[in-house]
Amino acid sequence: MQILREISDLASLREEWRRAGEEVALVPTMGALHQGHLDLVTASRRVADRVIATIFVNPSQFNDPADLAAYPRTEDADLEQLERVSCDAVWIPTVEQIYPQGFATTVSVAGVSARWEGAHRPGHFDGVATVVAKLLVAAMPDAAVFGEKDWQQLQVIKRMAADLGLPVRVLGHPTVRENDGLALSSRNRRLSPVERELALALPRALEEAARRIASGDAVGPVLAAAKQALVDGGFLKVDYVALVDAATLEPLDEPSGDMRLIAAATIGSTRLIDNVAVSLD
Repeated sequence: MQILREISDLASLREEWRRAGEEVALVPTMGALHQGHLDLVTASRRVADRVIATIFVNPSQFNDPADLAAYPRTEDADLEQLERVSCDAVWIPTVEQIYPQGFATTVSVAGVSARWEGAHRPGHFDGVATVVAKLLVAAMPDAAVFGEKDWQQLQVIKRMAADLGLPVRVLGHPTVRENDGLALSSRNRRLSPVERELALALPRALEEAARRIASGDAVGPVLAAAKQALVDGGFLKVDYVALVDAATLEPLDEPSGDMRLIAAATIGSTRLIDNVAVSLD
């Protein structure tokens, strides 16, 4: 596994693989890797000959400087894990490489970014779209693979790549969960043992809501019951539980087309997000 720290090294490796006729997949991460990230690398190998992972803690997508400072940096452990799943290369740029002096450009994706996480974390998706655009332009992959746990983020990136005409397939990979159903997240390490157990109320509430909607129950009462289940389960704050169009993230009062149930709630001091598909079939 090659460890790259300069954009020039990344460009040279990418050109070498291109001359060999090999397709490349990119897996952007902020480090603090867990099995979900590793599954993205494994999935990427099924759609490309070579896989590049990136490790970059992106300052522009943090609303709270304290969150940025507290974000875990575990480079040595991350590299060991990536090598174990046969990642071909890891690019670890500095902030100065991504945002050089005088950097003044922001990528903003209207519409799909406006609600939900966009409303609760102003500027977050501008930071995400900008850094992902930078990573895609630098690596020039044939495909880029993202986890579906951050469902809204995935749709923002798909919209951004399509609107800018970037020659890359943006692919989602199903959420990876613990055996008890909790979605894997770097934030889970902040949970105390008691909070970790209580956090199961989130996937359980979403699964029950999805089951009821698929069975024909009215959307409004189902969502209200899901919110109450989170409060009863120990969550201190529920930002939203919503049924949305899977592509546009617009809220749905009645089931229609491709749908997702999305939620964000805080337990202790840790804010968790999750989502599940809803099917009427």
